[in-house]
Amino acid sequence: MTGSLCRILLISCGLLSPLIAQSTESGEQADSLLAGFDMTALDEIVVTATRTPKALKDVPVVTRLITTDEIRKTDATNIQDLLTEELPGLEFSFAMSQETSLNMSGFGGNAILFLVDGERLAGETMDNVDYNRLNLTNAGRVEIVKGASSALYGANAVGGVVNIITRESRDPWRVSLSSRYRSAGNEWRTGADINFNSARWNSNTSIQHTTVSTIPLTSAFDTESRIHDIYGGETLNARERLTWRPADNLRLIARGSYFYRTSNRANYDDHYNDYSAGLKSVWDITPTANMELSYSFDRYDKARYVRGQRTHDHDYSNRQHILHALFTTFSGANGLTIGADFMHDYLTTYQFINGKDHSQVSVDIFAQYDYNPRPWLNIVASLRDDYFSASSNNALTARLATMFKLRPLTIRASYAGGFRAPTLKEMYMSFDMAGIQMIYGNPNLKPERSHNFSLALERNGNIRGARFGGAYSLTASGYYNYYDSRITTEDYPGDDTREEGAIYCNEDGVRVSGLDLSIRYRTLMGLGLSASYNYLHISHRSIDSQFNQPRPHSATWRLDYDRTINRHYKLYAAISGRYLAKPQSRYETDGAYSLWKLTFRQTVWKGIDINIIIDNLLGYKPEIYYWNSAPTTGRTWSAGISFDVNDLF
Repeated sequence: MTGSLCRILLISCGLLSPLIAQSTESGEQADSLLAGFDMTALDEIVVTATRTPKALKDVPVVTRLITTDEIRKTDATNIQDLLTEELPGLEFSFAMSQETSLNMSGFGGNAILFLVDGERLAGETMDNVDYNRLNLTNAGRVEIVKGASSALYGANAVGGVVNIITRESRDPWRVSLSSRYRSAGNEWRTGADINFNSARWNSNTSIQHTTVSTIPLTSAFDTESRIHDIYGGETLNARERLTWRPADNLRLIARGSYFYRTSNRANYDDHYNDYSAGLKSVWDITPTANMELSYSFDRYDKARYVRGQRTHDHDYSNRQHILHALFTTFSGANGLTIGADFMHDYLTTYQFINGKDHSQVSVDIFAQYDYNPRPWLNIVASLRDDYFSASSNNALTARLATMFKLRPLTIRASYAGGFRAPTLKEMYMSFDMAGIQMIYGNPNLKPERSHNFSLALERNGNIRGARFGGAYSLTASGYYNYYDSRITTEDYPGDDTREEGAIYCNEDGVRVSGLDLSIRYRTLMGLGLSASYNYLHISHRSIDSQFNQPRPHSATWRLDYDRTINRHYKLYAAISGRYLAKPQSRYETDGAYSLWKLTFRQTVWKGIDINIIIDNLLGYKPEIYYWNSAPTTGRTWSAGISFDVNDLF
């Protein structure tokens, strides 16, 4: 298998070599034009893959970076819109009670760790975090690491990590205001991002408010569809991040946020609230040594209201207290990182007997060594041990990643272990699922474990030429996961104390493999092309569920034109799309489909941007709405405007 995979990757990156070689036979004039032109953002600094700052081109673990510019161009309302447009092999669909469910490269939401500035999120619904909390008003970039990352991030990083990192303005002050209307559901999104910066202080305040009406998908007489309406509601996100530099080598960071969401159902409303806060100190002890200490608190609550009155029969509260320490030191080009975490996790929920509460403590310690013996060779080794009090489980995980820069190719190869400890819900649940069946927890569950192997080839370069000269990036990566002790459910026959239903259990032998291919090309005249493809194969059919079916083939693409016409006018126009093959599942599912999108963004005068988007350009509409169908009734449009107030003056 490994030999075949290597041949596929080499062929994929080598197909365009003759064309590229032929196109690069131009003059020194093109060389000077291309100097400093970096379409692929390879010099951007990322932190998620190794927990230390490294240029994207020097990271030995495959990392996908979505930059500030890409976020603005997509005009995504939340992380779901952004990720589905940028990444194949990733799909958000509906779960029971119309909550959102994620599938990324064969892994569900409880195996993908979402972070905001490196911090975890409390609360979950249907094994997924509340993705509505992850708004992009003040997002500077998003870093995605596919594959197991538990050696650095512990539980829930079995299948990957998504880290949303706040934008920091260097201007003395910056105020950005935006508003967007979308025809589907009469959706209004309004936001503000306010920054103040001085020699010692930096403040970032962001707020986003969204309202949307219920969107009817089918008539009441449609008995085949599983979803008939997309529930409307209201969302409010507010965040503050304050940084103080009492000395040149010391930063103190305080943060706080509030989140509120309502989901308006036919006979009741569900309310969601979150309160989070944190303190962090970053001390540059010497030019080559750094210490980071932090405390964070996050509380996520849910409640149900009927005719305006709280019922208390669906109350849920998850509270997390986390202490974190990280020390990094460099000796020449080599670096050592040592870290530790302590977390107290408390949960009370209607899914426990009589609303009882449970809690647990988890403790971990990890170390990583970044070894650079040659300019063309980088080796990063990580080891971590976690302990969970509720299940009395220890988990030892490791990662070994290597990168070879063998011009013109960069080769990355890695092994990584992943694990996920059983949650309090999976251990202690006793829940009547709407009268369909009982679901029981199992305190004897073992942690999930995964073994991830990956190999990636990357080629970057410039094509010289007066008309189509530019920069390109070709990437091909293959991965293989062996998933052991996966936590799922099985039929429970019942006994003297409990009726029949389903009970959480462990299963072995799930194998997930896949291939990612991508090409990015941008010319000096402003034309750009990007396309990505994902192939996914799962050998164990029981990984399917009624709500989460992996698709074997998926792709995304974009053709755009980005040009500054003069100092007052800039134009960005793009046509983009995504394709999803029919899931290979024993359940009723939607078929294959593609969605196309047309985007116009204009900077018309001094920081005033106008966006016009036509979504689902070809008017696709499912014949039957299943849980994983595209939630659309056809073509929609949106229009928005944003102001950078400081640019106006």
